Amino acid sequence: MIDLTLHILRATLSSATPVMLAALGGMFTYYANIFNIAMEGMMLTGAFFAVYGSYFFGDWAIGTLFAVLSGLLMAALFAFFAIYLRCDEFITGIGINMLALGWTTYALRSTFNVKGALISAKIVPLPKWRVPILDLFEPIGSIISGHPFLLYLSFAIAVVLEIVIFNSRFGLHLRATGEDPEATKSAGINPIKIKLLATVLCGILSSLAGVYLSLGYVALFSENMSNGRGWISLAIIILVKGRPISILGLSLIFGLFESIGLILQHYKLAPQFAAMTPYIATLFVLYLYGKRKRKMEW
Repeated sequence: MIDLTLHILRATLSSATPVMLAALGGMFTYYANIFNIAMEGMMLTGAFFAVYGSYFFGDWAIGTLFAVLSGLLMAALFAFFAIYLRCDEFITGIGINMLALGWTTYALRSTFNVKGALISAKIVPLPKWRVPILDLFEPIGSIISGHPFLLYLSFAIAVVLEIVIFNSRFGLHLRATGEDPEATKSAGINPIKIKLLATVLCGILSSLAGVYLSLGYVALFSENMSNGRGWISLAIIILVKGRPISILGLSLIFGLFESIGLILQHYKLAPQFAAMTPYIATLFVLYLYGKRKRKMEW
């Protein structure tokens, strides 16, 4: 029982990481008052290009670079339509998500001549970091130590952004842009530049979420690999109103239920039902949030 608990807790950290990275990226556009649902597509594209670079160049770092560049491209595409041309943000996001799903599926089949998933020894995964100090303190060491480095980086980013958003000039400009763009103009701040920067940062972090999915969580790429995680990230952002530390906490809850769902598959439970577990939990959290909000309004 103890071993099972430790396994679930360890898997929770890994499952929470891609959701948290995407949510932290979407946090920037949230504060800039951009309704960005394109995180799903950015994550999926990042996952594909991470595998592409790792497979052909034999280097996880090149794969990560390719993924980040793809995230920047998707962010630029979103910014062009939603910010420059002022198209509907929701429709733009839907279009980017559909483009990412269709294009990555086509690219997987045409480039690697496989359907469903690419699994190969040529894919170099993210390196794992062991923390010697934590290894001395069991069972904490067995839970925290030995994960891909991007996991530790994502937790550090959440803490840093909590400080940046609420205790820096950039954070003030970002929140002011979202609340009242005209007021920021009168203060000599260009709201368009702030929104563009927010979209770029969202693209980078969402693509890193894809990197973790395909090179950290597993070492493969499968069609529709993001599997709704971008939508979960959006729900988390809305629930916690963009607070980075709260995003970290809710991402861990999602990761916990996803890891429980994976464990349930070993007990002859239908894999489809097990895969539903984290999303059912998300709906339950949304229900509690809505109920609490209605009580406060009354």
